[in-house]
Formats: sequence, structure tokens, C-alpha cells
Amino acid sequence: MNRSFRLSTALDVDDLLMECVPYAIRLANEKYKFDPPITIHEVNRWGRTGTRTDVIFEFMDKPEFFENQPVIKGAREFVQKLSQMTEVFVSTAVWPEYMTLRFQRILKEFPEIPKDHILMGSRKDLIDVDILFDDGMHNVLNSNAAYPVLMRRPWNAEATGIMSVNSYDEFLKLVEIIASGYSAVREQYTLEKNGVVVLVGPSGSGKNEIADELLRQVPSFEKLVSYTTDKTVTGRPDGRYHYLSEDEFRAASDKNEFFETTTYAHHSYGSRKADVEKILAEDKNVLTVMDICGAMALKTHFPNVITIYVKRDRKELITAILNKECTTEDKANRLLSISGEGRNQQICDYTVRFEDCGTAVENIRKKLCV
Repeated sequence: MNRSFRLSTALDVDDLLMECVPYAIRLANEKYKFDPPITIHEVNRWGRTGTRTDVIFEFMDKPEFFENQPVIKGAREFVQKLSQMTEVFVSTAVWPEYMTLRFQRILKEFPEIPKDHILMGSRKDLIDVDILFDDGMHNVLNSNAAYPVLMRRPWNAEATGIMSVNSYDEFLKLVEIIASGYSAVREQYTLEKNGVVVLVGPSGSGKNEIADELLRQVPSFEKLVSYTTDKTVTGRPDGRYHYLSEDEFRAASDKNEFFETTTYAHHSYGSRKADVEKILAEDKNVLTVMDICGAMALKTHFPNVITIYVKRDRKELITAILNKECTTEDKANRLLSISGEGRNQQICDYTVRFEDCGTAVENIRKKLCV
């Protein structure tokens, strides 16, 4: 890799390196004996919500909380690996009276991070780094980093159009891909046997239409069917989703059956690793449409994954979204996500412009040699 500098990464602390919400929930359940106990899934947005989960903030205002916050499993190893790949900073928002405690904990638990790389304050939009990694959706949306990345948590599950990951491993894979973009020669990919092709792009880009046509034209492709709690999309003739109830989805998620999950318009979506493995075992290639979070999850779990960003004129994107049969709120969320989705093009293996479906499919087949 021909580079004369290192990438820089700023990491959040609470619920990225050290437990905050889960720890406060445990303390609240121990003190007040809630029946049923509070669960992390009840904290579906950050801040006070007027529900019983507001009790967790009682514990976040005590010095012993910051002294005893547990380090998240795998966090130390994650920081060690990331420090070999990029220059690592910490950017953490904490009350002034607890800054010394936070500083000492970081030095103790993550000695790879230099003292002068620990930044205290809530204005993360002022930090000049290549990559920001945070679980706070507001920090990611307001960041001036070239690549702001969201760690998926229940309180940001509704985030759309944001570069996001489900785990440390997915983030490290993303950093690897970002770094490769600075190479003088970009690697070219062709589809090998037992490979996975992921179409990524904003709502209205035409990626589902392209996928349907590729499935018709290329016998080696088989569609990956995902799962959702939204009954309205599972009965459609395109057969893109299997339906699961909320309880069934939660049970499958708790058993780690999904390699990626997301929430959109208050409904859960997920894809099973076993389904991908089944298609590959039948000597087929997987074709799927996913957001960038799902694409990174696939690249983490499988060796031969090719991501293709479907690009479309902004006016055509807006027109396509406005013509969709969905709620006004859903349309507004899709429109707002267009700008954020543009960053995803930079980390995909290929870009295909959608002018008409036939031309886009032809270009993809040429790139993949299928």
C-alpha cells in the first residue's frame, strides 16, 4: 500500500469501550428489584423518555460509576489491533468533575492510547480525524470526519443512511477497506465460485430492480431472503423477506443467528449466516440487497464478497422515493438519508450508475464476468 501517512481514528468511550447503559441497568435492577427487570432493549432512544428506564441516569452521576465501569468484552484487543492500523484518539463526553477519573481509567485499561490523544468534551464535530467511531447518532451525523461510523445499539436502531457496524470485527474490516482506498492501485474483483454480491445504495436507486433482473439473467445467482417483523412487506410477490414476530426475531437475535440486524420504520430486519452458507454449499453465488452495515457484516463473515454501489441522479432518487407506497414519515426518512448514503460509495468495490436497468445489469455482468 503506497501511503506516506496513517489514518486517524477517534473512539467514543461509553458503550463503545466501556459499559454505560447496560451497567446502569444492572445497578438499577439490583437496587429497585424491577419485575420484570429492565432490559437494554427498552432504551430505544438516548435521553430521558418518561419511562421507567429514566432511573439509569441516577447512577451515571456518581463517581463510583466512572471508577467501576466494566470494560466491554473484546475492547482491549480491539484497541490493540486498531492501533496497529491507525493513529488512535479517544473522544469522550463526561462531566467536568469526573474527567480525571475517566482519564485515569482510559490510561489503565488502554495503554496503547497516548496521554495527549485523550480528548474530553461533547463537541465531537470539532475533531479533525479520518474516522469517528461512536454509538451516539447525533455525534455521527454532526461529525466532520471523512468517515463517521455508528456502532449499532438499541438507542440508535432507527438510524438510516449512516455508515454503521454491529461489532468490532466489522469496524476493523471497514478500516481495512478505507485504508485500501488510498492505495495507488485499486484491486479489481471478479466473481469466483461460491461468492457473494451485495448491491448497496440509497432508497430509490433501483438496486432491487437490478437484483431482480440479475436473478433472471444469471443462473448461478440465488437470492438471499432476509427476515422482518413487518407483515406488509412479507406478502409481496418479490419474496425478499420471511416474516417473524417480534418475539421470534428477538429470540433468533439473542441466539446470534443473524449476522446483521437493523431497524427501519419501527420494524426489525435481519439476515441469517446459515442461509448464506446453505446457498454457497449448493455451489451457487449469493445475490442480496443490503445497507452498508449488512455489506460490512458479510465482508467480515465471508471471504469472497463484492459490494456494488448503485448510483442515481439525485432528482430521480427523490422522484422515486416520493412515488413509493409508504407513509409520509417513511418518505421523509428516506429523503434525509440520501446525503449520508453518498459516503458509502467510497468504500464499495464498484459503482454502477442507474440510467436504465438493462444498462446497469450489463455493466455489472461485465465487471463480474458473469
